[in-house]
Amino acid sequence: MQKIDKQQIIRNVSSSWFALGVNVAVGIFLSPFILHRLGDTAFGIWVLIFSVTGYYGLFDLGIRSSIVRYVSKFTATDEREELAKLINTSLFTYSCTGLLSFLVTLVVASQVDRIFHIPPAFHSTARWLLLMVGTSVAVGFPAGIFSGFLEGLQDFFINNWTNVVSTLVRAALIVVALKHGYGLLTIALITVVLPFLASILRGYLALRLCPVPFGLKYVDRAMFRQIANYSGVTFMIMVAGRLKFKTDEIVIGTFMSAAAITYFNIGARIVDYAGQVVTALSQIFAPMSSQSDAWGNMVRMRKIFLVGNRVCGFTIFPVCVILLILGKSVIEVWVGKKYIATSYPVLVIMILCSTLWWAQGASGRILFGMSKHGTWAVVTMVEGISNLILSIILVRPYGIIGDALGTAIPLTCSMLFFMPQHLCKKLNVRLLTFVRESYALPFILCLPLTAVLLLMRRWFIPHNYRQLGLQLFIGMVVYGAGLAWIALTNRALRVKESSVKGASAEAVGLAVSAPEEIYQQDA
Repeated sequence: MQKIDKQQIIRNVSSSWFALGVNVAVGIFLSPFILHRLGDTAFGIWVLIFSVTGYYGLFDLGIRSSIVRYVSKFTATDEREELAKLINTSLFTYSCTGLLSFLVTLVVASQVDRIFHIPPAFHSTARWLLLMVGTSVAVGFPAGIFSGFLEGLQDFFINNWTNVVSTLVRAALIVVALKHGYGLLTIALITVVLPFLASILRGYLALRLCPVPFGLKYVDRAMFRQIANYSGVTFMIMVAGRLKFKTDEIVIGTFMSAAAITYFNIGARIVDYAGQVVTALSQIFAPMSSQSDAWGNMVRMRKIFLVGNRVCGFTIFPVCVILLILGKSVIEVWVGKKYIATSYPVLVIMILCSTLWWAQGASGRILFGMSKHGTWAVVTMVEGISNLILSIILVRPYGIIGDALGTAIPLTCSMLFFMPQHLCKKLNVRLLTFVRESYALPFILCLPLTAVLLLMRRWFIPHNYRQLGLQLFIGMVVYGAGLAWIALTNRALRVKESSVKGASAEAVGLAVSAPEEIYQQDA
């Protein structure tokens, strides 16, 4: 009997959400603190440089997803020799890509003031900032291999707790530095050094949990081809992801100004924080799906598909409702009233399309776990190219709102017209069954929350943290009561026998009323 420890899943998800909560809380505090200390232009350059170096993630070539996929597979099948080849081959490849990304940094840094509209007074700062961040990313490739190793082992909590410590120390050092009059480059140095130290700690802990021998003899060509076959498709998805979500600031910086990036980033940053809640949850489904695929257990895969997306719906639907109704107040109490008029429309556009995406957070992870993400890679690449083209076209007449629309339109189309049908076909689940099983309960639970927030909005509009916190508390009490009801009635994780086509009543567990059975199947 092969089992996945339910306690391990709870520990992984809870630690992910705690780490996310710390990260969001620090971001909520630090972003306006840095913004008001540095000013709109300097803050915009900060965002721009990190957006540029975000493209360095393409040098990953999809290898990290291969590590997660094959670590979970080789540990499930107890292939220790293959695991050693995987880690050593990945480490060697990452070292080469790190060197390449450093060379790219040297070239781009010498031309950064010519590529973007950066005020002359900030030319030198922007150049040094890019050098620092780019070098950190280059070194981070080989140093970060053990983060994927730990995910493949399903020990997400180790990654999460090291992130928590790193984030808190980074925040404290940044506050001290700014209060003592240090500028953008000092903040950047603190920001890039702490994650590197966390990576070293993860490597030590990963090797204690699962020792792996190192040496050039384990750098294997056959393993490299196996990684390349899987990661090549992943690389297409990564490129598309950069086109979708890392081009906005660059397009605005190219056609508008560094200050305009700040106004866009405020709305987009809030939406990104919301999405991280789902991302922290959905990441567990990739190794779970990989194990199910290794065991040939399609029944379990369908359960992950239906229940996983339902849990994503439980998570993102109330966040979407809150941001649509209270978004203006969130922006006002976070960074100031002057940003509402421009940043709130960006927030609305981005949260609506992103909710469609994050509500299907389990779907993409399942495709990765099954190694069936080829078609998705093509679709996302088309989406990414369309995003870039539309953003360039729309940013000229409509400014940052046009750029947001350039992102929203292709994303909405792919999430409505491709992803649901594609997964349902792959897993032999009817589309209406998927919609009903995954989203009916989350949608119903959000109706009382919506009514309560709209009613309180008629009484008063929040203008400070106390007022906003009060409305959020009342709204979440209402939503929490609904969650408690479905938990007590065993509706949250229940899957009907008829919803899992082709499975026997015994395998399905006669409606799967016990949550543990979602995570337990015969090998």
